[in-house]
Amino acid sequence: MASKSVQVVLLLWTTTVLSWGTFGLAELIEDQGYASCVTSRRRVQNLSGQNLTNVPLDLNNDMQYLDLSHNPLVKLQAAPFQRLSQLCFLKATSCGLRLIYPGLFVHTQKLKFLNISHNLLDYIPDLSLPLLKILDLAGNQYDSYQLPGTFQMLANLSALYLGSVNALQVDFNDFDSLSDGSLHHLILGGGVEWQRYDQGSLAKMKSLQKITLKVPFCENLDLFENLLEDVNKTQTTNLELVKIFPDLCNVTGDPFRNLRTMPIVKNVTILNTWINSSFMMIFMKNVFLSNVVTITFENITYNEDTPEGLKFPTLNHTMVISSVIFDRVKHYQYKYPTFEMSVDIYSKLEFVKFSGTGMNIVPCNTMASLPSLETLDLSNNLLSDLGFWWPGCSYTSVFPKLRHLSLSKNRFVDVSFIAQQTHQMKYLESLDLSFNSIVLDKPCFWPIHITSLSLSNNNLGNKVFSFLSQNLQQIDLSKTGITALTQEDLLQFPMLTHLFLSSNSIKVIPTILSPTLVSLYIDQNSITSVSRESLAGLPSLRTLKAGNNTYVCSCDSYWFINTMNKSFLPDWPLDYTCSTPPSVADLPMSEYRTSRMSCEAWLQAAVALPVTMLIGLAFCSAFYACDGVWYTKMLWMWIRVKRRGQKQANLLNNTTFRYHSFISYSHQDSAWVESKLVPSLEGAGLSLCIHERDFVPGQWIVDNIINCVEASYKTLFVLSNHFVQSEWCNYELFFAQHRAIDAQQDSLVFILLEPIPTNSLPKKFLKLRRLLMQQTYLEWPMDERKQQVFWVNLRSMLQVADHRILKDMALELTQSASLIPDDLDPLLK
Repeated sequence: MASKSVQVVLLLWTTTVLSWGTFGLAELIEDQGYASCVTSRRRVQNLSGQNLTNVPLDLNNDMQYLDLSHNPLVKLQAAPFQRLSQLCFLKATSCGLRLIYPGLFVHTQKLKFLNISHNLLDYIPDLSLPLLKILDLAGNQYDSYQLPGTFQMLANLSALYLGSVNALQVDFNDFDSLSDGSLHHLILGGGVEWQRYDQGSLAKMKSLQKITLKVPFCENLDLFENLLEDVNKTQTTNLELVKIFPDLCNVTGDPFRNLRTMPIVKNVTILNTWINSSFMMIFMKNVFLSNVVTITFENITYNEDTPEGLKFPTLNHTMVISSVIFDRVKHYQYKYPTFEMSVDIYSKLEFVKFSGTGMNIVPCNTMASLPSLETLDLSNNLLSDLGFWWPGCSYTSVFPKLRHLSLSKNRFVDVSFIAQQTHQMKYLESLDLSFNSIVLDKPCFWPIHITSLSLSNNNLGNKVFSFLSQNLQQIDLSKTGITALTQEDLLQFPMLTHLFLSSNSIKVIPTILSPTLVSLYIDQNSITSVSRESLAGLPSLRTLKAGNNTYVCSCDSYWFINTMNKSFLPDWPLDYTCSTPPSVADLPMSEYRTSRMSCEAWLQAAVALPVTMLIGLAFCSAFYACDGVWYTKMLWMWIRVKRRGQKQANLLNNTTFRYHSFISYSHQDSAWVESKLVPSLEGAGLSLCIHERDFVPGQWIVDNIINCVEASYKTLFVLSNHFVQSEWCNYELFFAQHRAIDAQQDSLVFILLEPIPTNSLPKKFLKLRRLLMQQTYLEWPMDERKQQVFWVNLRSMLQVADHRILKDMALELTQSASLIPDDLDPLLK
């Protein structure tokens, strides 16, 4: 059956020719290097553009990423790098480097990414870095592509960029050092045309999978054909040609005819190139007759130099091509280009991308004439609602097999209208409307077959969820002005598996989101913590991107930092830093330390309870060992005495005492008290209070003691070894002492019945020792003559009212000293 020929007019907005920058590995190296090398932001040092003439010697020893670009360094010396054993990424571009000292990389054996492009090196330096993956030497001044023998040591080198304006030829042995290597991607050329290429040079690198040639071919196309023959002898599947033809180059012949005999090459890309329609027809014919699956034109200037435009001939050949990409196309003439091709040519296309072409209207016949198309990318154009669904078009089918449609970076507004129109695309699964001017003002009725929708980078707000289909499985609402996320918002999507909410102002993750959610991106929001409870309702979660938030490093973040499975976090630990408190601001969360004990209340209780019990037990033991029970009783009694003393303090001076003295003694000393002390004192007219005789029956003993002490002018203590062993005697001493402090300072009288060794005093009688040192006491003598003086002293102490009278009595005793032997003087103390 004869194939039909259909004329397709692609409406491309005319633009001026732009000059694009040099194609290189800079972005590739930086992106891959940062992700592969850096484990902490603290190990990154960017010294670019600081007018350094030498590399600083005080760099951190654990440095992983170092950028020295745009400094007038001239040379790289070895000394600054001797301590950088952890260095993985080094960039020193545009530094005017002329010399790299031998041995510089001896101590940087972990280096994986090295970019020393755009300098003044007139040679390719020796490198012995077994872990090196990507090396960029482009933009230097060497005049040969001869690689040093040390490149044989670059066993892991996967990408190499070589290019110099002075290197005008490729010799047969230039790449021998990499003939047995693992190089996958070679970027070759300095943007100048070669004068010679020795055939077989590239064929030695059998491991090559991708070749990027930055070499113009206009005057010597035979050289280009020889190069293609060598490419065919490698494992190259991707061929990129950068500015292959200079501007206004008139290509004669068919330099791409070798594509037909290159079965391995599947992807061909033309970049930064001027292309005439006459050449385009020749080139595309070879592509159609080859095994190329994907053809890409990126940043090209199209010149229509044929009157009929771009007319593709009919081919009796089964074509393999399934993907066509036009990305950033400028049209040289101020008119719309015309494409005319057989239906057989594009009817089998599965992937088509027209991006950055200025398209503002989709031709009517395009929607119905691509029966196999599954993916259509019309991003970065000038399309609007009616530009894509043009009212003037009448068609019976609209992209009958289309599954993925990207309308990003256009001028679409009415999402309700778009939702209605997508009902015509029966197999459409995903729709990208990001970077438009979407307005939510009318209800949306989405088809059930759309399961993925992107509305990112549109100002939509919190109400956006009510305009979405409940059948969605993947939703991208990044940077849409959402400030709050609720459980109700997401429960309406029972099949949701992937949710992207990056770059919003969300502060809290709801406790329960969706039991089916597999991937959640909530980075660059205002979240302060991620709790165990907030993720408890996500049993299927496998990916959580939550970096670049305003995290509070405290106990609220303890579980997230120390316990959560970090394999779920693709951006951990680089994008996680503390925002508050100020003491840890900008500290990587992976370096924040807090103990589990200080954050887990139940653990604190579990530890505190036995510790408290242990301390209590120790205290009780010490309390008991130190007579704490007795001291407690004394404290209680002292409180009672104090209270009674406060009530009676004003009355004490006018009180008439009932007794001259209260006698405090041990019952084991009662024989001496009853036979000697009581008869002697009471015989002298003194009134004594004795507990065995004068305590009120039935009254509490302590109350009897207190009453007797307070009712007596003096309290007389008969001290003996028995006394200090008596607990009741200690009570009596305690209350009498406090009564003396509160009311009458000289109310205590001590009789030392027998010597009491100091070490025999119990702990509770330690105060007794101080009292005996401070107050007058009488010792009971065994000599009867001395006993007479003893009784005189004792009666005097009980009868006088103060110390002055007591002193007068002592003088009288002194005057009668002639009647007393000298050896009795020490008894008067």
